[in-house]
Amino acid sequence: MSYEKELAAAKKAVSLAVRLSQEVQKSLLQSDVRTKPDKSPVTAADYGSQAVISLVLQRELHPEPLYLVAEENTEDLQKDGSEAFLESITKLVNNALASDESYAAVPLSMEDVRKAIDHGRSQGGSNGHHWILDPIDGTRGFVKGEHYAVALSLLVEGKLMLGVMGCPNLENHRFSSSSSSSSSSSSSSSDKVGCLFFATAGEGAYVQSLEGDSPAQKVQVSNIENPEEATFVESSHKPIPIHTSIANKLGIKALPLRIHSQVKYAALARGDAEIYLRFTLKGYRETIWNHAAGAIITTEAGGVVCDADGNPPAFSRGKHLYLKRGIVVSTKKLMPRLLKAIKESMEEEMQEDEMHISASETQLTL
Repeated sequence: MSYEKELAAAKKAVSLAVRLSQEVQKSLLQSDVRTKPDKSPVTAADYGSQAVISLVLQRELHPEPLYLVAEENTEDLQKDGSEAFLESITKLVNNALASDESYAAVPLSMEDVRKAIDHGRSQGGSNGHHWILDPIDGTRGFVKGEHYAVALSLLVEGKLMLGVMGCPNLENHRFSSSSSSSSSSSSSSSDKVGCLFFATAGEGAYVQSLEGDSPAQKVQVSNIENPEEATFVESSHKPIPIHTSIANKLGIKALPLRIHSQVKYAALARGDAEIYLRFTLKGYRETIWNHAAGAIITTEAGGVVCDADGNPPAFSRGKHLYLKRGIVVSTKKLMPRLLKAIKESMEEEMQEDEMHISASETQLTL
């Protein structure tokens, strides 16, 4: 089955949402950043991006019903004192849609925008078509003026079939599909900023400028075989101890690239880095919108996405991923040695935890 219509709709939706997000990021003040119940930040761009994508998909794919699994909802926007905030979001949505001639019609009301945001309440699953959206992935990076992504993917009967990811602050440097990490990361003064990555199952992964003024180029992961030459890409938060242990076991010498959001998947897909690890605190549940678009783009670029046991993540079990521990992303050539290093590091970590527990129990008995 061809997904040309769906891919075209997704690319348009993400591109318009990126325009909205760029407008917000240019003038964002700390006072404009709100905090959700889970303590994570949220801005008008998160809500506005979700509304734009919901509206564009509904129109472009009509009369097909839209089932959207997305991060945001309007519960906080219905609280007292939120009307001005919703009004500002509505203005952003109308401006973004008006930038496309085919959408320059009657302006949307606040109620229209609220309904569009809340269209993202699908629970996902293994049956039917479900769009998966993170309207602003990496909000912490977004509020700092750094990397973030608008990430959209399509799940069909439990399988990822396409993904589109807008990376507004990532350099769109020219490279060949066979280039290695060292050559693909070189840039010139003519490099533009802003990339649109996209992939369809079985057809490879591609990148083009966000402006759409250049032909799409196929991307492939790095062809480095020696793990000592590999580069980690990881979050811009504080370093994770187990990452250091794994890097030492592999003999990696290069400093890690630190990037917010699913832009890490994009960097690995085009060969800027070879290893992305995400080991979170115990009890944390990964959501599908944090990985779906990046996962299909990376796998179509020749990479591998799995957990610490080498099992691929299942995006068909609702809003969350059920993994033993961690997300591991790398190339096919490096993955066997990487998983071995991860297993050894996890065993050592477990032994250290047991020693600390034993020492604590000994102290209590004294």
